[in-house]
Amino acid sequence: MTDTLPRAATPAPGRAGRRATSLAGALALLVAVAGCTGGDDGGSGATDSAPPAATVTVTGPLCDVLPSGSEPGNPASLVGQPADRALQWIPVLTTFEAAVRASGMATELTGSQPVTILAPTDDAFAAKFSRTNLDELLLKDTEKLRGLLREHVVTGALPAAELVSAGTVTTLAGTTLTVTGQGQGARVDDEADLICADYQAVKARIHVINHVLGSLPTTANGDDHPAH
Repeated sequence: MTDTLPRAATPAPGRAGRRATSLAGALALLVAVAGCTGGDDGGSGATDSAPPAATVTVTGPLCDVLPSGSEPGNPASLVGQPADRALQWIPVLTTFEAAVRASGMATELTGSQPVTILAPTDDAFAAKFSRTNLDELLLKDTEKLRGLLREHVVTGALPAAELVSAGTVTTLAGTTLTVTGQGQGARVDDEADLICADYQAVKARIHVINHVLGSLPTTANGDDHPAH
């Protein structure tokens, strides 16, 4: 299933449709608690910095509806951004980016060690967790949330092709992920597809995926997230 939900509260509107509102209350409260930490700096950095010399190519079925060309948040404009700020400009990663802020995971994404981030879309989080469960993770169970995010981060900034060549990678949580080629793309643990791969940030590669990995139970149900 192709995810097309945009990020509503980012500086980069792109061409995606409006985002789902299921987590609006929790995200708004999270922003109120966290204040404007780094948000304005990230926005100005992506538009003020000079474009990189090299062209950045992202691949996958979702890329067509994400910012491109000269639009704010286009892949080339994120190259000079720290990973946590680059996430703010990818409009389908609203929940993942909020989780990074809520859990304090930004320090691990922007340290001296390069990383690969497998970032689930908003739709993927909606399919995995009930609204109540996700609210609890974002606002209360932040250590558990941090553990979940660590299951989506691999040491080394690896392009999609290198993930496939490696076959298996180990996450910061110590879990092993199997990566296989699938057509022109890649699949992780036979669960998640890389639906827009190879965003580049400072010491990081960001691959958008369509499934939440890790050991936390699925709590979403058919009535919890209305169709949109």
